Amino acid sequence: MALDTALSGHLPVLLDQVLDVLTPRPGETLVDLTIGRGGHSEAIAPRLGSSGRIIGFDLDPGNVSFALRRLRESLCLVETHHANFADAPALLRRLGIRADLVLADLGFASTQMDDPQRGFSFRSEGPLDMRLDPTARVTAEQIINTSNERDLADLIHRYGEEPLARKIARQIVAERERQPILTTLRLAETVRQAYGSRAMRSRMHPATKTFMALRIAVNDELGRLEALWDEVERAAQEACSGSGWLNAGSRLAFISFHSLEDRIIKQRMAALAKRGEAQRITRKPITASEAEADVNPRARSAKLRAIRIAPPH
Repeated sequence: MALDTALSGHLPVLLDQVLDVLTPRPGETLVDLTIGRGGHSEAIAPRLGSSGRIIGFDLDPGNVSFALRRLRESLCLVETHHANFADAPALLRRLGIRADLVLADLGFASTQMDDPQRGFSFRSEGPLDMRLDPTARVTAEQIINTSNERDLADLIHRYGEEPLARKIARQIVAERERQPILTTLRLAETVRQAYGSRAMRSRMHPATKTFMALRIAVNDELGRLEALWDEVERAAQEACSGSGWLNAGSRLAFISFHSLEDRIIKQRMAALAKRGEAQRITRKPITASEAEADVNPRARSAKLRAIRIAPPH
């Protein structure tokens, strides 16, 4: 089945490379930890065949229902769950499901980015939300308007790797004292003011790193990624004895979009390989070709790393 990007509103990144590193086979089980709009899973499904299975997870309930509709004509069995990927291993254990393939695309769908009401974009007016899971409690608006200046600066510096974090935090606090900061464009303008003349010389929009930092904080993206890898490491040990939610020989592929995510993935994969519990499929991260980046600019920052859980000795 051809990918209908007009229907999905999202183009899956590094699709051919994902197929290469995962090498799906008939009858295998794919656990798509971030199923999104279902593009990667749709391409993998024909290779799994009628005896295969896809278990999908996503924080966004809209993505969950969309992906299930998109995959309903697949020959393999498909089920989706509205859940964070860090919680997926516990559910798989309860269901007695063992994965042969695991995919985690840590980006977010173009449909989320392009919807002003989600609050991810500094280019469109919208509420300061930034929740990947609309049912979660904490929003970017709450962080911006209730955190003290030091905590704001630390957050923007740590997650956004923004050198002007302290100046930006000071400007935010001064601005919100006049009136709470409730919208994306007002926050973006506040950051631009903190940049001053540097804004004219910056290659990227001055608010880029601040918005990224807030999104990471709102969704606890790095904490949940670390928690997922704790589960992967536990499952890798269990796989050698024939238990857990990962089969021996299972292939795991992770796509990251910024250095903090990639650092965690790189270090965790290296640790598994050093202990002999996994073998590296990729020695260096796989990145998008210029041709793909031209068609899909969001693929330009994507990095794909993959490992194979070691079979029992």
